[in-house]
Amino acid sequence: MDSFLSQASIYLAAAVIAVPIAARLGLGSVLGYLAAGIIIGPILGLVGSEAEELQHFAEFGVVMMLFLIGLELEPRALWAMRHHLIGLGGLQITASTALLAAAAIFFGHSWQVGLAVGLALSLSSTAIVLQTLSEKGLTRTGGGRATFSVLLTQDIAVIPILALLPLLAAPHAMSLSEDGSIVRTDDAQDAAHHSLSLVEGLPGWAVTLMTIGAVAFVILAGVYLTRPVFRFIHASNLREMYTALALLIVVGISFLMTLVGLSPALGAFLAGVVLANSEFRHELESDLEPFKGLLLGLFFITVGAGINYKLFLAEPGDVIGLALLVILAKGTVLYFVGKAFGLKRRNHWLFTLGLAQAGEFGFVLLAFSLQLNVVTPDLSEKLLLVIALTMLITPLLFILYEVLSKRMKEAQVEHTPDEIDEEGTVIIAGIGRFGQIVHRLVNASGFKTVLLDSDMKAVQLMRRFGVKSFLGDPTRPELLKAAGISKAKVLVVALDDQENATKLVAYARRNYPNIHIVARAYDRNHVFALYKAGANDIVREMFDSSLRAGRYVLENIGLSEYEAAQAEQTFYAHDRHTVRELAAHWIPGTPASENPAYIKRAKELEKDLETALLSLAEEHVKRSA
Repeated sequence: MDSFLSQASIYLAAAVIAVPIAARLGLGSVLGYLAAGIIIGPILGLVGSEAEELQHFAEFGVVMMLFLIGLELEPRALWAMRHHLIGLGGLQITASTALLAAAAIFFGHSWQVGLAVGLALSLSSTAIVLQTLSEKGLTRTGGGRATFSVLLTQDIAVIPILALLPLLAAPHAMSLSEDGSIVRTDDAQDAAHHSLSLVEGLPGWAVTLMTIGAVAFVILAGVYLTRPVFRFIHASNLREMYTALALLIVVGISFLMTLVGLSPALGAFLAGVVLANSEFRHELESDLEPFKGLLLGLFFITVGAGINYKLFLAEPGDVIGLALLVILAKGTVLYFVGKAFGLKRRNHWLFTLGLAQAGEFGFVLLAFSLQLNVVTPDLSEKLLLVIALTMLITPLLFILYEVLSKRMKEAQVEHTPDEIDEEGTVIIAGIGRFGQIVHRLVNASGFKTVLLDSDMKAVQLMRRFGVKSFLGDPTRPELLKAAGISKAKVLVVALDDQENATKLVAYARRNYPNIHIVARAYDRNHVFALYKAGANDIVREMFDSSLRAGRYVLENIGLSEYEAAQAEQTFYAHDRHTVRELAAHWIPGTPASENPAYIKRAKELEKDLETALLSLAEEHVKRSA
């Protein structure tokens, strides 16, 4: 027990040190966890015999992740994904398996070994890929959704693959009993004796019935049993019982799936889908999220720590070559599969590079293949190292994707700007949600506006609603001249790009000093930049709506509408004064938290605000007395 605790302490200490460093360097938490495992394992040798025990514990991170993913998917959403699941995912697994199996046969292995190796290596890392997609905000992109579909298909495919592997075993490794069930011999039989599975030695029809029964139990329990149980827990008024129940659901389902020979992760995903419509969904998510993150991190560390560095040092060329071959083979398949399904540019490369590694289920399949004597111990050991190495390379592939993505952004096809044949009193640069509302108000009040935007989709959307707008970069001087900026009274700058917005304000103020500039700011730092660039009126995103919400709060805790409005106006006037005051202390590129003069003045102005609002409150008390 003491040894287990010491090992756990080493793992956690390594994570606390390595992960923040990796995150600050922009490498992502996954690479930090893997690096931490390599440091405490192969490099420093701090990992003992408890590493395997910790890895089994950490694998629950993958299980919890799939359960939480299932909670985000309603059954209808899953049904809507069926074409991607069957087509995109099925084609990737089939083609990758065929190519990798052919490579194994080319290197002198039998077709049975080649097929087992191809199946094990065709599956990608659900844990690493989904964690990285989530961190980088890529989950909801077209490439992210396609990637998730393939990962889900792969997780489902583990079941038939596990059923297929015994058929590839050498003849001496197993035999059939009189009732038709599989009986293992030699090492495979010894390993089976230690299994908790209830399906060992049962005939095929019994295994099928038990599998269907387990899945049906999960579905029925999710639909009919969870609500009364949650209500019972709620009556206890003990917050920790919610967490205990959430853990019980995940661990219990995982154990049930293990008993019938199914993937615990797949069972957890199924339970999550069933509970997606439950009113307790958000409760489950909030209770399990911390456990998922910690256990996933621990899983990644165990992958790094479990690398067989002796084998790697003995045959570095072979191991690295095989790892790169796997990535190249899978990447080639993914590239053509993605192209066949219409993925383009960034989404296509995210799909190709994101799934090019082998994954954690490869460990499971190879271990099972070794038990069945399908693969030899030497081959299994080398392939386990190859899988771990491809997982280590994955964060670097995502960095490569980011580099390619930036270049694609720069290389985007520029549409020919429209010829502007109208001039208006008001020019609006940027017709997103902000610019649209300004246009509607001004135009409905009887004043002419000219709308400019470089986004073809935004322009087409406005035209669809009968609003004439012009395609072109609003920061280009010739475009502004054509729109009549020399005669316009007001320029509204509503561009999403902060740098371009500031650039446009500075140009307009320098060349057209009499025009009134109204600009949208992203945050207070952007306010300062726009103020120094020469904007007359600056509207900070969320500021006015937040101020109005605050007024509603005051009206409902005792102030009259007039008094709440007074407080709102006082705050608004003070904020405008504060911006002008703090702009004098603002240093571009320097965080406010590292600017002593800025902090000092901000504190002084905050005290002034408190004094002004307290005086209003005192007047309210006097009137109420």
